[in-house]
Amino acid sequence: MDTTANIIALATPPGTGAIAVIRISGADAIQICGSHFRAKSGKSLIDFPSHTIHLGHLLKGEHELDEVLVSIFKAPHSYTGENVVEISCHGSPFIQREIIQLFLRHGCRTANPGEFTLRAFLNGKLDLSQAEAVADLIASENEAAHQVAMQQMRGGFSHEIQALRQELLNFASLIELELDFTEEDVEFANRDQFKDLVERIIKVIRALVDSFEMGNVIKTGIPVAIIGKPNVGKSTLLNALLKEEKAIVSDIAGTTRDAIEDEITLGGIGFRFIDTAGIRETDDVVESIGIRRTFEKIEQARLILYLIDASDVEEESVIRYSSEIKSLHKRFPDKPIVLLLNKIDLVDARRVNNYFKKESLIDLSAKKGSGIEKLKARLLDLIETGALKNHETIVSNSRHYDALQKALNELEQVKAGIEEDLSGDLLAIDIRQALYHLGEITGEITNDELLGNIFANFCIGK
Repeated sequence: MDTTANIIALATPPGTGAIAVIRISGADAIQICGSHFRAKSGKSLIDFPSHTIHLGHLLKGEHELDEVLVSIFKAPHSYTGENVVEISCHGSPFIQREIIQLFLRHGCRTANPGEFTLRAFLNGKLDLSQAEAVADLIASENEAAHQVAMQQMRGGFSHEIQALRQELLNFASLIELELDFTEEDVEFANRDQFKDLVERIIKVIRALVDSFEMGNVIKTGIPVAIIGKPNVGKSTLLNALLKEEKAIVSDIAGTTRDAIEDEITLGGIGFRFIDTAGIRETDDVVESIGIRRTFEKIEQARLILYLIDASDVEEESVIRYSSEIKSLHKRFPDKPIVLLLNKIDLVDARRVNNYFKKESLIDLSAKKGSGIEKLKARLLDLIETGALKNHETIVSNSRHYDALQKALNELEQVKAGIEEDLSGDLLAIDIRQALYHLGEITGEITNDELLGNIFANFCIGK
């Protein structure tokens, strides 16, 4: 990729809108734009100071394409670290196309996905983890995902990793120095102090690794499986939670043959609800496939909502329900199961609840909407959000998680080596690997393939 070329892309979503923003970056960006821009003030664009906005017309020869606002940002004080021009034009797809084609014919090429942010990274405006946070920020769909992305973009995660890496690097230098004096048998790196440092770094990295489970579900939405017998009201509950007719509701048992998913935000956190096929013995081939998929969705879920039809609760059925709940707990021991007594408006609630003395139940009527708010509160209680509320660093990027896990493994080896009094040359091997993996996170260690994989997932224009 030629990183010296002047690049152009639409920075706003394609299609018709009130306005569109077209971005140009490169050494000649201001000059290229200025040669086709006539400012109302009559001045040349190149003569204006940085971080100013100017009204005028874009010209295609003598023909006026559009009246636009042009913002200029001079290097190095811009997003990319290069000269940047942002053209705010009217949001006609025709106008957008004409402007982009004009500059493609006069000194620009089309930007690749994420190339503006890639240049920001290459020019030292962002480190690699901050650059990735830009994509997460754009993709954030709830308050929690936004908070995690903003924290990472501000550099909190990067600074923590860089500080740990620098401390480790200082001791690694002393270990490496010892290798030059092997014959003198000197020890520059105090092993007790080094062990204390390694243990402290291990503790911090392990906490970051453990935070990924929360970070990942914040980023993708917490999957919640709604399960139960056919016709207990699973689809009605999904519709009540979403406040729309997402799932088909019918009195006929087995209506839902495949999983239906949708997401809502509760307390700033995304919950992805999955309405599954009713679990029962059946000879229907299609329904059987749906039931098999139900168990696959339960495997993927973080929480389980188990619906019971209150009108079906009698002494005999309670024994069956208790057995099924016990079986679910045994099969999915790490997944909280919330028991819901649906259609409670059709029965004597006190009598039905007495059958489940040991179980924690939520009474609800999905059809009438009662009990829904209590259910939402329970769901939030089951998600540990202490780290989020305390603004602690949360890892949400799988690449970061993988690098941290590898660094942790290497540091465990270093710790074991210190305890076994291994020689400095053997310790140095594991230390170098740990430093390498930590450096991968912030981009201190990188390669073209890694950068290509990361920025290929960005939208064009960012």
